[in-house]
Amino acid sequence: MAADKSTTALQADGLQEEEKREESLHWTRAASHPPLAPEELHLWRIRADRRGADLSRCLPCLGARQRDRAERMRHAGYRERYIRAQAGLRRILAGYVDAAPERIAFCYGPAGKPYLEAGDLGLAFNLSTTGDLALVGVRLGLSPERELGVDCEWIRPRIDIFGVAERMLAPETVEALRRTPEPEQLDRFYRAWTALEADAKCDGRGLFRPRAPEAPRPMVRNCIPEDGYVAALASPTLPHRAAWRAFDLD
Repeated sequence: MAADKSTTALQADGLQEEEKREESLHWTRAASHPPLAPEELHLWRIRADRRGADLSRCLPCLGARQRDRAERMRHAGYRERYIRAQAGLRRILAGYVDAAPERIAFCYGPAGKPYLEAGDLGLAFNLSTTGDLALVGVRLGLSPERELGVDCEWIRPRIDIFGVAERMLAPETVEALRRTPEPEQLDRFYRAWTALEADAKCDGRGLFRPRAPEAPRPMVRNCIPEDGYVAALASPTLPHRAAWRAFDLD
């Protein structure tokens, strides 16, 4: 089955230093859980490796579904990163809805996108985990116009970026990637890839399902969570960059 390639194409041939600075985020450690205004987008960075929260603190936060999945993971590193990311997500959401992390209950869309079961506060959220980092986006509202998709990728060399690009990305995106200077192609590829993933996660359809005819096409914007990573956020009504607030989870 072919991927839905209808995401936003690359808009420039080269990646300028000014663009990189614009995409960088200023991260702060919140002294307490920050209030979320309707016009804001909150981003949370979770350390999923051993720099993050101790596993003994994370495990009690998980629900039965997450504990079961963690127990079935044979690779210890993957298991530990999964536990820290899922516990971090629960701790973040719990702060907004004033509940214990282990009391957070999810329901799931057809392609597996999680939602808060009770619809508490009408929170839209999305989680992405890659390498040693997890990224969570949160905003108020559960209407289709306020859906949110987040994808984060660890930038690592790939043998054939154009082979993947031609299968998965829109033709105009592939052409723009070919025009990009070679030293910047890998970075550009991951920007396009995260945009594709965030778009697909926004309405929960997944990569290989077509967009519903009535579904609004999201705005997509890249950001840099830290050196060596790139992320994209997608929403039909993505807040202006000045309304993004970025936090490190302790």
